[in-house]
Amino acid sequence: MLIGLYIYLVVINIVGFAFMRYDKAQAGRRRRRVPEKRLFTIAAVGGALGSMLGMRVFHHKTKHRTFVIGMPALLILNAVCIYVIYKLAA
Repeated sequence: MLIGLYIYLVVINIVGFAFMRYDKAQAGRRRRRVPEKRLFTIAAVGGALGSMLGMRVFHHKTKHRTFVIGMPALLILNAVCIYVIYKLAA
């Protein structure tokens, strides 16, 4: 069961990172953007680390208070959930 969790976390964090990259590229082209709600949803379901890395690497959403505070909060929530799942599976 835990191997499935690890694979899921890797995939969802890659998705979070990629969405930040895509949204930054779209912003530069003045094209249709990824809704902030979708970025937060990806982070909330386990992709907070990838999303935060995307924010830093691409310098994207780093001046938005909701992202500067929200992403670390979701990362902590992700960590707590992963810990609980790990303990329940053990």
